[in-house]
Amino acid sequence: MKYPKIPLAQTVISLCKAKNIKHIVLSPGSRNAPLTIGFTHDPFFECYSIVDERCAGFFAMGIAQQLQEPVAVVCTSGSALLNYYPAVSEAFYSKIPLVVLSADRPQSRIGIGDGQTINQQNIYANHIVYSGNLVEDIDENNLDAENSSILDGRNNQQSVIQQKNEADINEALNMAIVNQGPVHINIPFNEPLYGIVEELSVAPKNKIIPKKDIEVENLSSFIADWNQAKRKLVLVGVNAPNTVEQKYLDQLANDESVLVLTESTSNIHHENFIPGIDKLIGALTQEEFEALKPDLLLTFGGLVISKKIKQFLRKYQPKQHWHIGEHTANDTFFILNKVFKYTENHFFSQFLGEMEPVKSNYQSFWLNEMESRRKKHSDYVKAIPFSDFSVFNSVLNSIPSNSQLQIGNSSAIRYAQLFDLNPSINVFCNRGTSGIDGSTSTAIGAAVAIKEQTVFITGDLSFFYDSNALWNNYIPNNFRIIIVNNNGGGIFRILPGHKNTENFDTYFETKHNLTARQLCEMYNLEYLPVSSEESLRAGLETFFNSSTRPRVLEIATPSTKNDEILLRYFSSIK
Repeated sequence: MKYPKIPLAQTVISLCKAKNIKHIVLSPGSRNAPLTIGFTHDPFFECYSIVDERCAGFFAMGIAQQLQEPVAVVCTSGSALLNYYPAVSEAFYSKIPLVVLSADRPQSRIGIGDGQTINQQNIYANHIVYSGNLVEDIDENNLDAENSSILDGRNNQQSVIQQKNEADINEALNMAIVNQGPVHINIPFNEPLYGIVEELSVAPKNKIIPKKDIEVENLSSFIADWNQAKRKLVLVGVNAPNTVEQKYLDQLANDESVLVLTESTSNIHHENFIPGIDKLIGALTQEEFEALKPDLLLTFGGLVISKKIKQFLRKYQPKQHWHIGEHTANDTFFILNKVFKYTENHFFSQFLGEMEPVKSNYQSFWLNEMESRRKKHSDYVKAIPFSDFSVFNSVLNSIPSNSQLQIGNSSAIRYAQLFDLNPSINVFCNRGTSGIDGSTSTAIGAAVAIKEQTVFITGDLSFFYDSNALWNNYIPNNFRIIIVNNNGGGIFRILPGHKNTENFDTYFETKHNLTARQLCEMYNLEYLPVSSEESLRAGLETFFNSSTRPRVLEIATPSTKNDEILLRYFSSIK
């Protein structure tokens, strides 16, 4: 097998292999050549070439999102690694194990005016779980081969460097696995960069992650508080599918004093749970908010999308807020007083067995209210004209069972929150930083990692912003993109501001007349444009069928009706 000649490159690659990090996303460059040579010549690794580093970062994150294991990105020196930063920050807040391997110049070449050099060490300091700054190997080109004392000193120094680098790499990769977050390893290489050898010159030791003992905690006081509370609200944020055993969900659902609110990205379902939080609370009176106010709030999962539930719980605060999760807990509602550092299954296995049913109408009252909302929701959808709202109704109802649904940020994810989705569909969205910058790249990476069909729903600005995501050779033929194109950032029309002015149109809504047609031609994607309810219905009949190319459905909607239809919705379903 072929290996890079540089020992430091061999060490990085060997330890990635030892940690079972198989997926490597490479961006072309020269300084990272030793890593590229090593990864691409070892059949253990699945390598991808993505030119745009921003897209590469999100593409890798999409793979890691699905596999729940570290995925590495590899880039050259200079500004290249800055383009990973949006994906790094998203991975940090979404708890996704992204490994950044950045090649660098030797330290002596930094700050002297050489090209492609910036201060790379600790560059992601505020959004990283570990930064490893490696030391370059001893430069063999500057040695006097006939001076044995110099060679002995060189060997001793190289041994110290090797030990330091091994420790740093082990720590970084282990932290990505244990803490489920992004790590950065900065790797300086001396030239020459393209040397190849047939055998490894180093044998780095893999530091095994020690088995973590689960702390035994006395839950008796919390169980007592739970059993006394007549109004218990369970709020579930972003959650990977199939992470919580159904028997525990059933126990929660069968307690009439427990109301469980979920979101489209929660990926848990039960007939006694309420999805679509905004649909329930979007137009409540003060008296009704008082009736919904819980005695105790229990949360698990990641970040919550609904602004309305955040506003509600900050104003109508429960007496206690508990959170379940092994990693960071957020005091979103300013009253967090207990964090259980367990997996949800471990916590519920210890806790729910001691749960005593409490007589209450808390759950039944709000389930009845939700059923009333659903009926009025259905009536409202039938009455509205062709618009973003009606489009999401048609599209979400057409997605095949057992698909994966990736949703873009801004308007797309907020519309999706208003509909009851097919429980067999797994839903994902980049809600760590909630940016539009890498939604398409993430969806494509996720589609590469699984066999099921992936459907990606996005807005026009998000799609065009990340159009370089299509610049790769890995998009599966069953991948489907649905673009809701209302010719601008329509979400800004529902926010306070002076609409229908030149200033608003130019600097907030950013009106445009672009379509995806030319991009689809350039990247060899099937393209279907529609602009009415009838043409949309006809297009959806065959859109998800098997094909020899990925497909794009672009839906042109009117730009000036959507805000009024959405805002009127909440009062109409009351």
